[in-house]
Amino acid sequence: MLFVPVWDQNPLKQVRFQYVTVGIIVLNVAIFFGLETNLIFPVPAGLIEALSPKPEQVVPWEAFLQHLSGQYRLLTYMFLHGSVLHLLFNMLFLFVFGDNVEDAMGHFRFILFYLACGILGALVYSLMSDYPEVPLIGASGAVSGVIGAYLVLHPNIRVWVLVPFPKLPFIPLRFSAAIVIGVWILYQAVSAIFFPSQAIAWPAHVGGFFAGILLVAIMKRREVPLFDAATGE
Repeated sequence: MLFVPVWDQNPLKQVRFQYVTVGIIVLNVAIFFGLETNLIFPVPAGLIEALSPKPEQVVPWEAFLQHLSGQYRLLTYMFLHGSVLHLLFNMLFLFVFGDNVEDAMGHFRFILFYLACGILGALVYSLMSDYPEVPLIGASGAVSGVIGAYLVLHPNIRVWVLVPFPKLPFIPLRFSAAIVIGVWILYQAVSAIFFPSQAIAWPAHVGGFFAGILLVAIMKRREVPLFDAATGE
């Protein structure tokens, strides 16, 4: 873990409140504790796997068509998580970066953007995965798209992060979003290429990130500039 983002001083300009961002966080938390942990409802055997895509069911093209009725999993997987930490880190990144991306797009377009990034992240993961039979779960692809969009919208905004140091607690430091996100995506890309993992879907992170960079230019409001010069001092 490189760092944990905790805050950015970047007030909303177009919307009063980030209803979609908060709604997605609440939905993910509710699904995790309500369905995945058996705390509220007993989870039927095989439910999580039934809602999660496997790369072998998505690519090649013939496999996609063969499992066409099951491709709803490209949507449902992004609302499932493997552990509390998996959920926590995804939702922290979404909490810090999601509100301003929603502000730049409006509520409805942000929903479409979020889901599109999650789908594209899953497709990239399916193309690159060395584990075709392992189901994909987590909001990481969609959240990575939000991170990519934030980089294009607000590269100069200062972001507070908690950085771990050996034998020390987390140290709060503040850097520009360009530095924070640049280090983050470099780590994801290197890991995807050199350290493929069955437990962490690095390619989904990379795919979602670049999907967000491309889609934000299309889906943002016309009056919202790219590469905002504000620093959030």
